[in-house]
Amino acid sequence: MEDWSNMTLGQHLAPHLPFLRRYARALTGEQAQGDAYVKATLQAIVDAPDQFPRDIDPRLGLYRTFQAIWTSVNVANDDEATDVADTAPGTMASDEAVAHARLARLTPLPRQALLLTAMEGFTLEDTGHLLGLTAGEVEALVADALAEIEAQTRADVLIIEDEPIIAMDLETIVRDLGHDVTGVAVTRDEAVAQARARRPGLVLADIQLADDSSGIDAVRDILDEFAVPVIFITAFPERLLTGERPEPTFLITKPFQRATVKAAIAQALFFDRATVPA
Repeated sequence: MEDWSNMTLGQHLAPHLPFLRRYARALTGEQAQGDAYVKATLQAIVDAPDQFPRDIDPRLGLYRTFQAIWTSVNVANDDEATDVADTAPGTMASDEAVAHARLARLTPLPRQALLLTAMEGFTLEDTGHLLGLTAGEVEALVADALAEIEAQTRADVLIIEDEPIIAMDLETIVRDLGHDVTGVAVTRDEAVAQARARRPGLVLADIQLADDSSGIDAVRDILDEFAVPVIFITAFPERLLTGERPEPTFLITKPFQRATVKAAIAQALFFDRATVPA
């Protein structure tokens, strides 16, 4: 338990905000809408700081406040994430349509359980606290979410990674999920060439590549030619979580857990319109 006496509430919460933003974006599939949920969460805390729970870890309290906002909006919108971001520009109708198509086949609660455990690293018990469930119920929801999303989405995946062991690990994860690997590129030029030769349905990209070229630049080159969901996997997340637009919706920090990569792949494809079943 943290000592609340020597730090302000803002100081306690500040280190956790980039990760709450990551969760919100993964949950909604869109930067502006995810950030709008985070903004609403912070506003609720500012409006009633005395109501913020002091008997639990600050990160858990922050996410619990977020979950309260999320739940209240979803209940008002028939249990689907829709228009909390009315004030946030840039929400695309096409992205919402993709989300609705997916949500018709997957209920939101299993997806929340999956993200909170696999991507955000909460224990089953803490996730249960956030969702109002038992640890066993959370575990069952996670299993259901993975099974349902994996059944919906199949894709060709391009891996941009210059460390052979990590690349092999990612390739194994991708194939275990039932996807195909179009290739493994270790430089910017290789990545662009491989993407042109066989258009991928998903890109997994490191930032620092073998010839000191940038995975960020490689992704930009690819996105200049066609739209494709991207997951950045990096030891330097601060280079991408800058608060400036655009930021990646999906970002995994090295060293990573396999479950985290699986969850991110599932979520990225969840919001990809190309893989929405007819």
